[in-house]
Amino acid sequence: MNNLPIDLTLQPTTLDLWHVGLAGVAALFLLLFMIALIGWLAARRRARKPVKPEIKVVEKRVEVEKIVEVEKRVQAPAPEPIILKQATDDAALQLLAILQKEARFIDFVNENMTAYSDADIGAAARIVHQGCSKALQEHFVIAPVSTDAEGSRLTLNPGFDAAAFRLTGNIVGEAPFQGVLIHKGWKITRVDLPKLTEGHDPSIIAPAEVEL
Repeated sequence: MNNLPIDLTLQPTTLDLWHVGLAGVAALFLLLFMIALIGWLAARRRARKPVKPEIKVVEKRVEVEKIVEVEKRVQAPAPEPIILKQATDDAALQLLAILQKEARFIDFVNENMTAYSDADIGAAARIVHQGCSKALQEHFVIAPVSTDAEGSRLTLNPGFDAAAFRLTGNIVGEAPFQGVLIHKGWKITRVDLPKLTEGHDPSIIAPAEVEL
């Protein structure tokens, strides 16, 4: 056989299907290598970037606590309703019966005073006064609310009993208040009303009197 001289330094002057396929495979491998390199660099960048999951958790926890605190303020418990006590009629009717018995109080109040002179009214008022005083002394113990003398100056500090001291005049601002004691007030420290028998009708203040 004749030995054909082959020159490896020569470059092909034409492209056939084999060379085109080989070039395509090389380009594909190069593209895959570049994609893998870019993904690896991105992963390393993410790994180096500091992550702060705890700060986010703390921020969310603080926001939740603020929301709960606001809801507690908004949903504050409603004030308890004021319960009004129903006063019984028996004690009031007893008192009227005592005043009528001792001082003819109902007769005096219901009387038409225009038919009497001032002297007659004054005499009747003295009798009513004496009877009312006797009834109160026998069944009640009455004491002054304030032990200070009327006309003296006093100071009402914060938290004073508004039911025991009534303010009048120019009321401005908050306690302490300084003023003049106009009336010392009264309070009942003991009540001693008679016991009612069973079947007694307290609405009868005074029975009708029939003379035989």
